[in-house]
Amino acid sequence: MNPEKAAAIAERKMQFLFQLRSRGVRDKAVLEAMEKIDRGAFVTGLFAERAYEDTPLPIACGQTISQPSVVGLMTQALNVTSRDKVLEVGTGSGYQAAILSVLARRVYTTDRHLRLVQEAREVFDTLGITNIIAMTKDGSHGVAEQAPFDRIIVTAAAEDPPGPLLAQLKIGGIMVLPVGQSDAVQSLIRVQRTETGYEYDELRPVRFVPLVEGLGDP
Repeated sequence: MNPEKAAAIAERKMQFLFQLRSRGVRDKAVLEAMEKIDRGAFVTGLFAERAYEDTPLPIACGQTISQPSVVGLMTQALNVTSRDKVLEVGTGSGYQAAILSVLARRVYTTDRHLRLVQEAREVFDTLGITNIIAMTKDGSHGVAEQAPFDRIIVTAAAEDPPGPLLAQLKIGGIMVLPVGQSDAVQSLIRVQRTETGYEYDELRPVRFVPLVEGLGDP
């Protein structure tokens, strides 16, 4: 890579981190993880030049790679520690899982689209990430054989938090997900499981693709 292009990419990455801070991502560990994991590795083709913009972008299978500031805010709300086992529902490009892998002990990520899981695995391998297990399955049912989870993150919107995911959250654990009855009216919420039930906090309005049951087309 020539020096001018390298300098331009470095400048875009600096602006990228500035945008994250200006939109509420202040947690030092989260910012360091987002600096370490290059979003450019997960955005290919026509949209590669826009990898460092704070905007969602289309990926295969009619899905999107989330807006970086929303990724940062969701990760921040999860409050992940290095001892945590995390479940992500909605692998997509793999970007969110890669960031979680810097912060957590192990990340299980699921997607209903085989192609997305395969492509994400390839990027994880290229980046040398070894603590992510990516699976093709209906994530609305969670991963019962690995439950309970310290943290659960859902990157698609359901009308209500899915019951199987709530059941697979450890007592004291946190789940962050968008909920809403349409793609126009959704809220990002944080759920904490207590000894006696669940506590809910509404964080901000968001817009995600819907959480769909079943597997996608091969």
